[in-house]
Amino acid sequence: MKIQNQVQFVTIDNDEAGQRIDNFLLTRLKGVPNSMIYRIIRKGEVRINSGRIKPEYKIQAGDLIRIPPVRLAEKQQNVISAKLDKVAALTDYILYEDEHLLVLNKPSGMAVHGGSGVNFGVIEALRALRPEARFLELVHRLDRETSGVLLIAKKRSALRLLHQQLRLKQMQKKYVALVKGQWPSHIKVVQAPLLKNILQSGERIVKVSADGKHSETHFKIEERFSNATLVNASPITGRTHQIRVHAQYAKHPIAFDNRYGDRDFDQQLTITGLKRFFLHASSLMFIHPASGEKLTFNAPLDQQLKSCLAILRKQ
Repeated sequence: MKIQNQVQFVTIDNDEAGQRIDNFLLTRLKGVPNSMIYRIIRKGEVRINSGRIKPEYKIQAGDLIRIPPVRLAEKQQNVISAKLDKVAALTDYILYEDEHLLVLNKPSGMAVHGGSGVNFGVIEALRALRPEARFLELVHRLDRETSGVLLIAKKRSALRLLHQQLRLKQMQKKYVALVKGQWPSHIKVVQAPLLKNILQSGERIVKVSADGKHSETHFKIEERFSNATLVNASPITGRTHQIRVHAQYAKHPIAFDNRYGDRDFDQQLTITGLKRFFLHASSLMFIHPASGEKLTFNAPLDQQLKSCLAILRKQ
């Protein structure tokens, strides 16, 4: 454990105002256990304007916060340092960046955050790359094996406004997927309620169930091959594994989906050299939280996906 020896004094600005003090400290003191955060608040070691506060206190612009010395876990930093090349390579995947947000073309095989057996993910890597950044948070998520457009907020105010767009369905996401067989032209919309189950291992499995939440995905045929179809998928709702389960429900699972896929189909594709899950977040449209401008970002396919399609076209 590493000890942060000095007391810190932090003045809250307008962007940080409005959040609870416990959430502020959880974000600021990365690597510090939640239990310790609540302990130092409860014992009065965290003070605002020289007074004691409760965890639910909402910080205001101009508040002066005293943060006591705390123990920081070194484990995560050591893990990230050991993978420095992979972390540094993320810089090449940045599609756009300004003072409010960052847009990344996330590579397949990298989790968006640590946890569930993953030591670190995109967000931890970006924080390691940008130690001076006061705020970096995921706006939405992508599955570990899914590549493509990922949006990160660099200000709390930006995160609030982008989350509002997600809730109001103002943000438009488009994916491209290679699915088994000939996708029927008449299936343009899949509406099937989805129920999420978390196994003892922590693994999430989703299934179509009458007890599930309303879920809707729009599909459009992009290109046909002899034994597969390239489709565009636009999720209207944002459920876990939604596109994957809806494709499986339509009896056209996505290539190399290790949870909802078809092994025989995957075996047929080995001739193309494909070894990864063929789901890619190809574009994202949203309104810039500061300028109000409507922006669209497109993420190119990686070389493995391009090569797979090139070989299928020749066949």
